Amino acid sequence: MWGRVRRFGGRVIGSLRTEERPARRERPHNLFEAAAAYVSACAEDDQDRIEEAAGWVSPEALSFGVNELACRAVIALARERDESPRTVARSLLGLPAV
Repeated sequence: MWGRVRRFGGRVIGSLRTEERPARRERPHNLFEAAAAYVSACAEDDQDRIEEAAGWVSPEALSFGVNELACRAVIALARERDESPRTVARSLLGLPAV
């Protein structure tokens, strides 16, 4: 997990560079597409896809998208399990119930 945090921090620093990025010819990706691709790549430990998705949007937008995806996933699992979102989130992280 900390490796992912370090890689994300490196991308944040890299995004602060003043160099221009090459123009893209294809349709730009939105933050939710980037978040979905990033999270699924992280789950599959696919470093190439992680880096590709992280380059689609700004680090701030990616962070927002990942947060929104996490919220929606926890809500969906909570409904499926008939539990509270708090219980599901703690369970997913391996934390004891409160």
